[in-house]
Amino acid sequence: MKREEEEEDDDDDMVWLDESFFINDDYKMSTFSFGSQVIHLLCLQSASTDYDLTGQLVWPGAVLLNNYLSNNTAILQGCSIIELGSGVVFKSFLVVEGVTGILCSRFCHEILLTDHNEQVLKILKKNIELQPSHENHTNYAGLAAEKLEWGNVDDLSLILQRYPRGFDLILGADIYFQQSSIPPLFTTVERLLRHRGAAGSKFILAYVSRAKTMDVMVLNEAVKHGLQVREVEGTRSVVSNLEGVIFEIKLL
Repeated sequence: MKREEEEEDDDDDMVWLDESFFINDDYKMSTFSFGSQVIHLLCLQSASTDYDLTGQLVWPGAVLLNNYLSNNTAILQGCSIIELGSGVVFKSFLVVEGVTGILCSRFCHEILLTDHNEQVLKILKKNIELQPSHENHTNYAGLAAEKLEWGNVDDLSLILQRYPRGFDLILGADIYFQQSSIPPLFTTVERLLRHRGAAGSKFILAYVSRAKTMDVMVLNEAVKHGLQVREVEGTRSVVSNLEGVIFEIKLL
């Protein structure tokens, strides 16, 4: 009886917070330059505390991917692209959503940014809307954002209905710390690759190593899904004190 009374007292002392407390949506306009490309985006001063908003966390792999793409724009020319998890780049203490896809849109035919979280999608769409108002590029690609949770058959089916030809390139930066995210990621990648069939497609993954067990799991999961992993020569580098590399992944 005494224990129950203590638990009731503890409940009375607890402060219940609205879910909005955990979402930082104080976005400010900032300008970013990648070579000759200038991009205007809404950015956060700090990341959300909501553990599920992985699109608002700082991913070193996003830095690695942006550097690789900005130095190899020829691989983007004329391509249709889907980005799996349109994460962020940490630059001058700003959290930026959609910068990789918007950078790619300067060179490719069309690009679809995806994320599983509605809050992240909201800002992605705002940043997409901003681009024509700030730029006068005649070669601007078709740029859009859609919901896609890795491994979710319904989400992916809707996307492939809207993009029946599939995509030439699949982009991914980093992998969420939970090992449980790896199988659904490769399930999604395999389906996208097989959708193109003989036409061919490839997955470019900017991978940052955090644990040897994770490294092995990523490679094993790729093989399990009938995929071939090739390390792109000369791409190994250190980002935020972690070793990163660019992998090019195709069907066997």
